[in-house]
Amino acid sequence: RADSNPFSLPIYLVMGGCGFLGKHLVEMLLEKEPNLAEIRVFDLHLDESMRSLDRVTLIQGDISNPEDVKPAVKGAHVVIHTASLVDVWGRVPPEKIMAVNVQGTKNVIEACITQGAQYLVYTSSMEVVGPNIKGHPFYRGNEDMTYEAIHHHPYPLSKAKAEKLVLEANGQLMPNGKRLVTCALRPTGIYGENHLLMKEFYEKGLKTKKYMIRAIPSSVEHGRVYVGNVAWMHLLVSQKIQEDPSTIGGQVYFCYDDSPYKSYEDFNMEFLSPCGFHLLGSRPLLPFFLLHLIALVNAVLQWLLKPFCVYAPILNPYTLVIASTTFTIKTDKALKHFGYKSCFTWEESRNRTIRWLQEVTAEKQVEK
Repeated sequence: RADSNPFSLPIYLVMGGCGFLGKHLVEMLLEKEPNLAEIRVFDLHLDESMRSLDRVTLIQGDISNPEDVKPAVKGAHVVIHTASLVDVWGRVPPEKIMAVNVQGTKNVIEACITQGAQYLVYTSSMEVVGPNIKGHPFYRGNEDMTYEAIHHHPYPLSKAKAEKLVLEANGQLMPNGKRLVTCALRPTGIYGENHLLMKEFYEKGLKTKKYMIRAIPSSVEHGRVYVGNVAWMHLLVSQKIQEDPSTIGGQVYFCYDDSPYKSYEDFNMEFLSPCGFHLLGSRPLLPFFLLHLIALVNAVLQWLLKPFCVYAPILNPYTLVIASTTFTIKTDKALKHFGYKSCFTWEESRNRTIRWLQEVTAEKQVEK
């Protein structure tokens, strides 16, 4: 598909290719995209175990530095930009989130234009849309549904700005006479093997003897999507953007599969229960106003302790709104535009995630 020469094979560049999604994507490309010359993996922290992979080149660099990005993009045909700083707890300074997520994306777009890389696929986030800070539900929504997106938090703000930059760059004329073609994919909460937040919940649960208390009503629903299916969707859209740029260019797609809609707690228990965890209470054991109070106290403590240390508990006013607001999608836009159907069923996705958590359990026991 590399159009500079019909006989040359394309070079893919995965920005953030050593991250949670990035690694799954590189594996997926190697397995399902035989017509590849090379996959370049660009990341700040390299995973040395990926060096042994066939046709993979590791490039260490900082996305917020344009001088690191340009040489990585030079000669690439398709750039898949999954690199971003995800932080909704206040662990990272807002300036750093903006530098990576917004300035970094500007650098990637700029490099694509100057280096002649024609196709750019951006990994956005459902948080570009919501849930908003007012807690308005988004129920079985699609890409065209109107919803008031209100952001004050640096992470969703940065992702919204970056997505806008990517979509606005679609159709931009490049020095080589071609036009840049861009699109964005918006995963809802991704889960699967090596998911750091899931590991964190798991480790927190060990401290409470595998008992967890229900904090959110089970009637609150969230859309979640398996990392392998998100990777598969990226691969399909990367193929289609080259074959049919007029359909894909400038479009945004929610990532979806057949994972069930449940509250975050109930969904996480799908994987934690087989590891011997228990969720106590069929309804929340703490009244909502108390949770709200704890979240506010956490926010005040975070502000007071800022000069001395990083205090970043999982519960804060923003994460409470997200966890307690229904946000589910129902769409077949990806199916219509590029033939996406999930690669892994819910059963496979669930079993793979459970297997990984059981390996984590085994490792913990060895450590003892």
